[in-house]
Amino acid sequence: MNKTTSLIAEWSGSFQTRYPNFSDIYRRYGTMLIFIGLCLLASVLSETFLTVGNLTNVLRQVVVVSLLACGVTFIIILGHIDVSLGSVLALAGTVAASVMAETGNLGLALSAGMGVGVVTGFINGWVVTHFKIPSFILTLAMMTVARGIVLLYTGGLPVSGLGDDFRIIGQGDIGPVPISVLILAAAAGLCWVLLNRTRFGRHVVATGGNLRAATASGIDTDRVVRLAFVLNGVLVALAGIVLMSRINSGQPAAGVSYEFDAITAVVIGGTSLMGGTGTIGGTLVGAMIIGVINNLLNLMNVSSYWQQVVKGLIIAVAVILDVKTKGGGRRG
Repeated sequence: MNKTTSLIAEWSGSFQTRYPNFSDIYRRYGTMLIFIGLCLLASVLSETFLTVGNLTNVLRQVVVVSLLACGVTFIIILGHIDVSLGSVLALAGTVAASVMAETGNLGLALSAGMGVGVVTGFINGWVVTHFKIPSFILTLAMMTVARGIVLLYTGGLPVSGLGDDFRIIGQGDIGPVPISVLILAAAAGLCWVLLNRTRFGRHVVATGGNLRAATASGIDTDRVVRLAFVLNGVLVALAGIVLMSRINSGQPAAGVSYEFDAITAVVIGGTSLMGGTGTIGGTLVGAMIIGVINNLLNLMNVSSYWQQVVKGLIIAVAVILDVKTKGGGRRG
């Protein structure tokens, strides 16, 4: 009897190994399958989609959201959220554009913009950890404050006269490859290394997976959260600089709703809103999915109002799949 039971259990385990369930398939290949299917659908619905010019345009457009998504991946893995991305992007990018217009010094302009990202990221991280304020509430406040500051700084007017040196960041090419795409590749590569090959990355995953266990094992979880928010701020500032360079002006009203595209990309890419799991590669594929959806809806002349409805439904479906395939919640 015991032998028969053992054989049945062994056969059952072998069957499950050979025939993975939906959760396993979605966890491993879901994002890529969605991306491939979406590209096939787009090529059928629009003859323009697969043209070189349109694909290059998609790559340029997806850079900003991808940079935002790479940064907020660390935040979401930690079990936190940042809804101030769009406003901080506008502030950092406009400050960089303003310094460039005033001084003509590209290095100084980049430093000013990145400095804004570091400061806002540090404030977010410090307040969240020191006062134990939910990150959603704190970053919601930062979203309003940052947008107000950039409007006060510019008087609500765009900044022009940036020059060719600044413009080349978002519009230039090296051979057939846009410079902004190379910037994204370098930033994403650095994020991948940080998440997968460093102690900081291991601490991020441990803190997001089980806060109490991470603290008990000696990890300074508050420091990890603060560093993640600073890293996120740097990438938000870089995204702002790329965006302002691409439109060749400092726009204080830029970046509205970009945080939702970024967070959607991260969740579609497999990062759990419960914390503890996530990959940079999945985030990039998720950002490409958002980029293809936006591009396809524009090619089909779909109203911007309907585009918001579609994005909202995507977020809802992605969260449902996240809960169904990963189950449970963040412990600790």
